[in-house]
Amino acid sequence: MASRARKSDGGNSGRDSGRDSGRDSGRDSGRDSGRDSGVSRRGFLGGAAGAAAGAAALGFPAIVKAQGPVTMRWQSTWPTKDIFHEFAGDFVTKVNDMSGGDLKIELLPAGAVVKAFDLIDAVSKGTLDGGHGVIAYWYGKNSALALWGSGPAWGMDPNMLLAWHKYGGGKELQQEIYRSLNLDVVSFLYGPMPTQPLGWFKKPITKPEDFKGLKFRTVGLSIDIFTGLGAAVNALPGAEIVPAMDRGLLDAAEFNNASSDRALGFQDVSKVCMLRSFHQCSEQFEILFNKKRYDALPAKLKALIANAVEAASADMSMKAIDRYSKDYQALQQQGVKFYATPNSVLQAQLKIWDEIVARKEKENPMFKKVNDSMKAFAQRSTRWQNDTNVDYRLATSHYFSKRG
Repeated sequence: MASRARKSDGGNSGRDSGRDSGRDSGRDSGRDSGRDSGVSRRGFLGGAAGAAAGAAALGFPAIVKAQGPVTMRWQSTWPTKDIFHEFAGDFVTKVNDMSGGDLKIELLPAGAVVKAFDLIDAVSKGTLDGGHGVIAYWYGKNSALALWGSGPAWGMDPNMLLAWHKYGGGKELQQEIYRSLNLDVVSFLYGPMPTQPLGWFKKPITKPEDFKGLKFRTVGLSIDIFTGLGAAVNALPGAEIVPAMDRGLLDAAEFNNASSDRALGFQDVSKVCMLRSFHQCSEQFEILFNKKRYDALPAKLKALIANAVEAASADMSMKAIDRYSKDYQALQQQGVKFYATPNSVLQAQLKIWDEIVARKEKENPMFKKVNDSMKAFAQRSTRWQNDTNVDYRLATSHYFSKRG
């Protein structure tokens, strides 16, 4: 954890001896020296000042008082055991290490200072200096924010959505929304998340009608998708999902990925997990700084942070592949059965999403503005990706499928 810098006090030794020495020898020798060499006290000080100015003009470094490190207190929106909190810690470690001690961030888990959904307000007000979460958590402030994490994203995968955010105008639109909400924060999006499962169920989902009356957990605009399928939705925080399923308060739920779901204990209350869904197939993480604290940083630390975001994004993507695949195997060893979501359910999600978008665009002009920007980028980028990328499943099947 970050430690705060303390000013070191100078010692008092030398004051008395300095006075005594001055009384005994300084007066007469000073007078004699001045007479003999023609150098007065005023002349000496003036010369010293001139020398200092000359040194500055020549580019010699000035001697300045040492400054302590900049310290920040952060909180994530994740419990300590969740791999998402680990991802947050990975970013913090990169910044702390790369800064060489000039910036020290202390990271706390969800709930240490504020509840997960209150993080952005706490950072904006300065209660926290920064944090780690997902932009979809602020959906209640402006429905357009959900477009960065919910829905099919016009067919873009999470890497493409991040490309739109950085190079296609998404970042500017996000900043416009945050300004309209008076959120005093600086935001960095990073870390493309793989497609999230449809959820955990008591029995496999075979058709859209299976959601009728199902007590289901999700968040953000995904609430509208599953409500459209007929589910009774409850937006519980991650740590409360499994206990609610265990007590029968929920019939089914979704969270995010094999590692997070396993850490939360989904396998203890369900043995059926449906893979693939359009409700959150292109989500990413958000890193937040309090704007006043961020603006006060020197340019070199701002540049360091920007590059640490890029490094953490790549590292998170690689770590997710390694850890998620290991936990995917571990869950199967614990008796979990994974099923592919039927196309009929996926097609129903797309149809419901179109209805949601039409309604939200009428209610919120910014929703339409963001959605139109995403669509324009997706029309170009998705065609390129789909035309370019090979179907890797052919090679996977060739090498790893069972042969008779």
